[in-house]
Formats: sequence, structure tokens, C-alpha cells
Amino acid sequence: MHLGTLILPDASWQDSAARWRAAEQLGFHSAWTYDHVWWRGLRDSPWFAAVPVLSAAAAVTSRLRLGLMVASPNFRHPVLTAKEAIAIDDISRGRFTLGVGSGAPSAGDAEVLGGEPLPPAQRAARFAEFVQLTAELLSKPVVSRAGRYFSASEARMIPGSVQQPRLPLAVAASGPAGLRLASTCGDAWITAGPANWLGGYTPHECLDVVTGQVGQLRRACEEAGRAFDTMERIMIATPMCGNPLESAKSCLRIAEQYAAAGMTHLVIHWPRESGIYAADERVIHEIAAEALPRIAAL
Repeated sequence: MHLGTLILPDASWQDSAARWRAAEQLGFHSAWTYDHVWWRGLRDSPWFAAVPVLSAAAAVTSRLRLGLMVASPNFRHPVLTAKEAIAIDDISRGRFTLGVGSGAPSAGDAEVLGGEPLPPAQRAARFAEFVQLTAELLSKPVVSRAGRYFSASEARMIPGSVQQPRLPLAVAASGPAGLRLASTCGDAWITAGPANWLGGYTPHECLDVVTGQVGQLRRACEEAGRAFDTMERIMIATPMCGNPLESAKSCLRIAEQYAAAGMTHLVIHWPRESGIYAADERVIHEIAAEALPRIAAL
């Protein structure tokens, strides 16, 4: 199992750069950041744009895999999203994974471009278009497509990805339709467990949900004629699944549970000084020293 970390873009680069370098030096497989204009309870706190942050992270690291968690159609268009992804892939020399998600209305910035949040059925349809067009843009040098929500007219994606046949597309999904979409368009699948991760689920309930989702993804891959093991399966550790920042032992226990459930990659948050994901930064060093080698063997 891979172990990654998620570094919130809530500090100036002068302060944040050290975290990205440390993630690589400590041996983490990947480092990600959230893609929002602002985020939930931190809406009036400093928050920087994800793409420039990832570009800067690519320039100060050399091995660490970098990822966007996750681009959504709430405020993104596939053409610009794919073009920026190709640029980060170039800067990082082929170390970038593009995560995409449907755009939760509860994230805080769903209405930032105006209008009301879409009802679930329309949001799912918009996401399907977003993923399908983004996948095509990452795979072809020139794309034209007319859709209900997104269109492209001779969109040029030259020179394309450093990674071939394209940079990895990781689809965040929790329900049957999203899992089918991941199985047909994605190179990886992302979950945090239940769709409403603020819904008060216990760690046991979260694990049960993810176990069920893995089974649904396996069936979707079979129906699509795709080998299940070709998909990376990424678990974001939110408070629902327990607290991996409590100790190296806690992180290892959570990794063991989700590896047994069928996940191949666990992503934990980099400790913050206060508020959500607050912890002493020493714990991340303890996790790297004590838990990471054992997690890598799962």
C-alpha cells in the first residue's frame, strides 16, 4: 500500500514549501492538495489556488508524486483543467495525477460563479460530461465535442502528457453511477467513504461503506471488461475513518484496515497548527519512521 499526504493550501509558499520538501524527504509516495476557492470552515482564512501551488511543489521536489484532490465542475471547465494538468505534468517530469470530483454543494464554494447548486441527478450528468471530456482531452491532441454542460471546439492539447498514454485521471466517486464512470474513464478511484463525510459516521461504519464500494467497483470493472487490479484505489482519511494523526500506531491500524478492504493508497492530512487536522507536526515524522515501511509492505 502507498502512503500519501494532503497539504492544505492555507499557508504562503514561503512557509508551505518546507512541507512539500519534507513529504518527499520523509519517504511519502504522494502529496496532494485540495482544489477550492475557499473551503468549509476556513472560508475566511488564507487559502491559495491549487494549480500554482502544485506547480511550485513540482519545482522543489524530484521524486514525490503530486496530485490534485479534486478538480470539479463547480468552477472548472475540462479544457482549462486538462491544459493545466498537462503543464504540471511537464513541470514535474511526469509525476502528476489529476483527481476529479462532482463538486459537493457543502464544500463552501459551489456557488462562487453564481447560480444555485444543481440537484443530484443534474450534478451527476454534469460530472459525467466533465470526466468524459477531460479524459478525451488528455488522450488526444485535438478535441471537439458538444455537450449539454461542456463543449470544446478544436481544443488543442499539444504537446500532451509526459506520462503515456496520458497522465493518470483519478475519479472520486461514492455511488454506483460514479463508480461505473470511474471504471470506464479513470486510471484510479478516490473515496473518503460515505458521500456525506460530515454525517457522523463511526470508523466501523465508514470501513463497511468503503468495503461495499470496492465490491461495486470490482463489479463495474467486470461489466466494462476491465481488469480490477489495473485501477489504483485511493482512500482519503477524514475523521470518519479514525485519526491517523493520533500516532504512528493509529495510522498503521487504519492502513491495515483499508488495505484489507481492497484500497491500495491511503492519504492522510499534513498536521495543521489548529482547527481541523490539528496535530503536532512531530507525528508525521513518527509515522514516516515507524508506520510507513510497514504500510508499504501491505
